Amino acid sequence: MKTLKERIIQLLQEHSGLTDREITNRILGEKKPQQPVNQACRSLEAQGVLKRVKRQDGLIGNYLATDQHVVDYFQNKGKKDLEEDKKAFSEDNIKQVLISYLHADGWNTRVAWGKNRGIDIDATRETDRWIIEVKGMGSYQQMNVNYFLTILGEILQRMEDPYAKYSIALPDIQQFRNLWDRLPLLAKVRTGITALFVDENGEVTEVT
Repeated sequence: MKTLKERIIQLLQEHSGLTDREITNRILGEKKPQQPVNQACRSLEAQGVLKRVKRQDGLIGNYLATDQHVVDYFQNKGKKDLEEDKKAFSEDNIKQVLISYLHADGWNTRVAWGKNRGIDIDATRETDRWIIEVKGMGSYQQMNVNYFLTILGEILQRMEDPYAKYSIALPDIQQFRNLWDRLPLLAKVRTGITALFVDENGEVTEVT
């Protein structure tokens, strides 16, 4: 069975410029939430497979990176701005998935969006508290390693409430899975930190 990303690429080869909503309608169904498609498209954008460009009607269309007008568009846009936008979108998109995941389980959330300072996700449910730090996917492997080391430092610095639960949240890709697996078990046990992996379909998996 083809993955969601593969189905999106195949669809865009035949129908270039579709919005996330239009892709969702064709692949998942008209009444299905578009969040999984949005996340998959942003992930493909981060990988350089497609570009997300405003159409003439003002909506954001998805185009495979080989489309000439998309190439022209990105040649006129600063590389630094593109990288910053790409990383911010990826991280905020994961936060949005986690918010839905938490709300469905009865949690209330406070979120630090974009570059805002503070705890990325501070969730409460009755007397329980869950503090989550989030990182998106980098443009290359070494960047992902840096993200992983950074997020570990961030969650450790948040450990001020002895009764709270602490987790890091990352894209569900093999590199992040491997980095988590290589973290010593003793460190996980002593700190109590868990990992939340968010996949391209918007599914969340918690790993201890």
